[in-house]
Amino acid sequence: MERRADQEQYRAKVTNRSLTQRVKEGTTWYPVRLRRSYIGTGERNIIELERSNQLDQPHVFQSGKTVNIFSNSAGKPDRDHMNGVVNFVRDNLITITVNQDELPEWIDGSLLGIDIMFDEMTYREMEFALKTVAKAEDKRLAILRDVFMGEKELAAANEHLSDTKDWAPDLPRTSYTALTSVLNDAQRQALKKIEEAPTIALIHGPPGTGKTTTLVEGICQTLIQEKQVLVCAPSNAAIDLIAEKLSDRGVRVLRLGHPARVTEQTLSKTLDAQIAAHPQYSELRRMRRKMEELKAQAYKFKRNFGHAEREEKRMMIQESKAMRADADLLEFYIVTELLQKAEAICCTLTGASHALLKGKRFRSVFIDEAAQSLEPACWIPILKAERVILAGDHCQLPPTVKSREAALLGLSNTLFERIIEKFPQTSVMLTVQYRMHADIMDFPSRWFYNQGLIADGSVASTLLRPNQTPIDFLDTAGCGFTEAQDPETLSRYNDEEAALAIKLTESLIEEIGIDHWIEEGLTMGLITPYSAQVDRFRKLAEASEVMEPLHKLITINTVDAFQGQERDVIVISFVRSNDQAEVGFLGDIRRTNVAMTRARKKLIMIGDSATLAAHPFYEKLVTSLQERSFYRSAFEVS
Repeated sequence: MERRADQEQYRAKVTNRSLTQRVKEGTTWYPVRLRRSYIGTGERNIIELERSNQLDQPHVFQSGKTVNIFSNSAGKPDRDHMNGVVNFVRDNLITITVNQDELPEWIDGSLLGIDIMFDEMTYREMEFALKTVAKAEDKRLAILRDVFMGEKELAAANEHLSDTKDWAPDLPRTSYTALTSVLNDAQRQALKKIEEAPTIALIHGPPGTGKTTTLVEGICQTLIQEKQVLVCAPSNAAIDLIAEKLSDRGVRVLRLGHPARVTEQTLSKTLDAQIAAHPQYSELRRMRRKMEELKAQAYKFKRNFGHAEREEKRMMIQESKAMRADADLLEFYIVTELLQKAEAICCTLTGASHALLKGKRFRSVFIDEAAQSLEPACWIPILKAERVILAGDHCQLPPTVKSREAALLGLSNTLFERIIEKFPQTSVMLTVQYRMHADIMDFPSRWFYNQGLIADGSVASTLLRPNQTPIDFLDTAGCGFTEAQDPETLSRYNDEEAALAIKLTESLIEEIGIDHWIEEGLTMGLITPYSAQVDRFRKLAEASEVMEPLHKLITINTVDAFQGQERDVIVISFVRSNDQAEVGFLGDIRRTNVAMTRARKKLIMIGDSATLAAHPFYEKLVTSLQERSFYRSAFEVS
């Protein structure tokens, strides 16, 4: 169902649209021109293209997306094309790693374009994993399946464990200095749980509680007992962060995945980069270059040549094939050595299906952001596991599911949620948060975490400026700030609320002073659940003379795009304001938990209490803010 919904959305946005419509909707750049091409990591061809039309048009291109580069030359639309992966997009420039050894001649033409492509591979791998799990007779996988699906008790999974000697170190080990002295009690409990769990351990990490730090330390301590672990996350950004922090701790990291999908900081850990840095790489390059030269010479011979020429061509082709076999053997040796020496193999959940990992098993598999991961994707690395450590927070946003029907039938329910509900004894919740002022933390802690969070002394009373309130709620009830709906995207927006948000932002900047803001490097996020409201924010911000000098310190985006991030100041626009008191998908209060907990020192919220308070969560939130004198009517500032 999810694949079908995804394909239908893709067809609606790309396949069934004219070129003009695709450009307008941001799924195509056309025309573009080739700025330059060069050889990148792993001898891959990289091209840099520049958009020459619709320069301010919003688009969907981002790092890691698969794209189709096409030419409309010779009056035959889409006649020539090739695929690639986006490295990064900046303004009107896009850098792409292409999946071809040689660039075609038409790439220098003037009628080039780029389309976004549908990602079929992810669904294929999830389906294969589920089929494998469903028919599993292998004792360990079958037991993990039955326990995780709730058909057997946890004790059943502690039987039939492989001999721990199989996973014992047999290579020179990195010496890891324990960080337990700087960890808090809850973090140390989580490490103990990881160390002792024979089958499953969960790290429940609410916002700002050091989940990543704890997970990295857990991996380091595991590597003292085991020679190699598999570490996964649902997104490239999440796994790159883990890989970088593991590398900082001295772990030998191998990052599997397309170099175009990896951050610049993590590039040196990729397989391609490590092959290029290997002492025998120069010999491999020499062999491949010689092989190509021999092949090129052989095919220069004309059809009408004599016996001697035919024999010479045959010998050249034969020598080229022999050299290719030698080069392949040398590359296999290099890759095998790199794989064996790696202590932490890091990849996305789908990346765990990499050909290099075929047939490999790991004593421990770590999955970060597990509460944001589709369960079918989690099973891809679990196929290779003896035991599993999951880290995440099911009180924040769940995985993105495009099919409403699939979501209602259970696809939005995660493995993390099921295990923490069925086997709470496998979980440790981190309790000390190092991000936000105690007052900002207070309501999320009470509603989502059973009042379990504690603000560390380093942040508990830190304000943007002395005597400032850490929270402001501006109530637009009665102001006539009515929501509207974009007829094309069906996303909601509220023009008056957007204008008020920008006005409050400008007032705060002027109160602090632009020079002070820049000197201190204060950061701000303007966030909202609705993409149409994001568009309003961006247009108003671009026209603001006050905000313009700080554009590098101010981020405007949806709540979903902000998960995992933090800013000194967060401004939230709730948008919904209607006579029916409908809150729409604000009813998934996990989204609001994410929004509120991005702020370090100052949280500004703007919404219509008459609409929002129809939901018990928002009613309690507004009442709580009124009791603590963080509430004002928008009449006071509009």
